[in-house]
Amino acid sequence: MQRPNAAQLTCGSATVVLATVALLLFSGTTTTLGITAISLAGLLLGLLVAVTMPLRTSGVKTVAPTPPPTAHEEVRVPTARVGAGVDTRTGS
Repeated sequence: MQRPNAAQLTCGSATVVLATVALLLFSGTTTTLGITAISLAGLLLGLLVAVTMPLRTSGVKTVAPTPPPTAHEEVRVPTARVGAGVDTRTGS
């Protein structure tokens, strides 16, 4: 079984919270057993939603921007500096 992605976790968590709150409000139960049963029902419903949600089959495609082609593009070649690192003194 694959690990759930962010969308599955979000939808499952939202389902747990909303279903549990709605069931508690509509049932009006105040007993510990009733609250536990409704909480477990909300948890199972959220798990069902997260597991049955379809997975993304392909990855996210990113395209690197390419500069527009130019007709007369210059090629710049670095040149060596004259006297760079060379002793330029003449003999005495």
